[in-house]
Amino acid sequence: MPRILIGQSSFLRFDPKLYRAHQPYPPLGSLYAASFLRARGDDVAFFDAMIAASEQDWAAALDRVRPRFAVLFEDNFNYLSKMCLARMREAAFRMLAMGRARGVTNIACGADATDHADRYLDQGADYVLIGEGEQSLAELLDCLTGKTGTPPECVSGVAGRLPGSRERFRSPPRPPMHELDALPMPAWDLADMSAYREIWRANHGRFSVNVVTARGCPYHCNWCAKPIWGQRYHSRSPEHVVAELGHLADRYGADHIWFCDDIFGLKPGWIERFAELLAETGRKLPFKCLSRPDLLLRGQTVEALARAGCETVWMGAESGAQAILDAMEKGTTVEQIDAAAARLKAAGIMVGFFLQFGYPGEGWKEIDATLRMIRRCKPDDIGISVSYPLPGTPFHRAVAAQLGPKHNWEDSDDLAMLYRGPFTTTFYQQLHRYVHRSFRAHRALDVVREVARRPWRFRLRHLRLGVGMAARFAALPAAWRRLRALSRSQHPAYTGAVPAADEVR
Repeated sequence: MPRILIGQSSFLRFDPKLYRAHQPYPPLGSLYAASFLRARGDDVAFFDAMIAASEQDWAAALDRVRPRFAVLFEDNFNYLSKMCLARMREAAFRMLAMGRARGVTNIACGADATDHADRYLDQGADYVLIGEGEQSLAELLDCLTGKTGTPPECVSGVAGRLPGSRERFRSPPRPPMHELDALPMPAWDLADMSAYREIWRANHGRFSVNVVTARGCPYHCNWCAKPIWGQRYHSRSPEHVVAELGHLADRYGADHIWFCDDIFGLKPGWIERFAELLAETGRKLPFKCLSRPDLLLRGQTVEALARAGCETVWMGAESGAQAILDAMEKGTTVEQIDAAAARLKAAGIMVGFFLQFGYPGEGWKEIDATLRMIRRCKPDDIGISVSYPLPGTPFHRAVAAQLGPKHNWEDSDDLAMLYRGPFTTTFYQQLHRYVHRSFRAHRALDVVREVARRPWRFRLRHLRLGVGMAARFAALPAAWRRLRALSRSQHPAYTGAVPAADEVR
């Protein structure tokens, strides 16, 4: 079998915010594709953009490996791949051009390539895999190497050009795989795990590794794109996952796990069985995961998470205004968010809130409701975004006529309002800064109050925390006044009232 080079275009160095955080995770999508091909006996080389310097490293890999096939297989378990940051798309196009210049057959797979197959073909891809990718890639390679007589256009889930013609084809989609336990473990040995471990331990004192236990999401949030798995949801068994955790701990020294599923442990009884197996095998590692407030209130889910070693649960809270949650078709309530946060805290699990501002219909009243929810629930961390129209979603269709020339953020800290939302991009960037400063100030105040009640717990770090808290609180009035001034540049369709200058939350 000719040599295959598998890589991706998600360069951590091209995203300043994430690069400064020093929390790199290996590209699971590429590692799954590599292991899938290796299990068939294919000769696979690997390129890891996450810890590479630039596209020139891809050119060097092409020259060193001299593959017949170059595959850009994006990490579909990373939400930023769905958003397709503009800098990463630019990198993909440059990498395709490098492959074409060397006479390599280029194959692209990922959410952006699925949504914009023609653009990738225009930029140098010979074939684009539509959807999940692993099975389509294997069958396409068999076709191109003469192992089968199937023409490329008859391989499910592929777009490309017909041989000897300028005409393009797009074959019928391939259903996602059901039996995920049949997949080999990601090709962890191809990634430079020692480099990842060194970065993590130098900056955070532990080594966190990403693991996925399921593929897909069955819910219908109307701003969430599902170009890879649609509404389908398939899960690995708890036994399969526990075996991988043991491998990561024993071979690579992982001592923390990020379960990057869209929803962790959706199947009833999955988390309970997972906790049992961890107790039986002694494989328990602290972890963080993502869930929904309604699922966290189901049975003994939270208690099982605590037994399994869960350290943090991130919830897609999105908004403290029920009208916005309903407009998003979240299927959750503000009351459930409150109750789930309280239940997690009672179990000793930290709480993270994903928050989304700028959804159609959101005005000052709804923003205020979200700020009040933060103060009321006291999450341990927050992540803030603005509504992002993704292709194929009802939200995108609703605002398509309002989109300007910019359809994607440049990097994860862009926060541009891509459609004509209630306020301007500058307003939302200031709102992001204000909410984070207010959150950090009140978090510090809570810690200082706790130390005041138990003075024997005082440490020098608490003094530094108090000084920082005072500075944050001092800066809040000016930040609020700037936010109020920016609100006067609101979109003409918005008619909400501007808050008073002294309404500092």
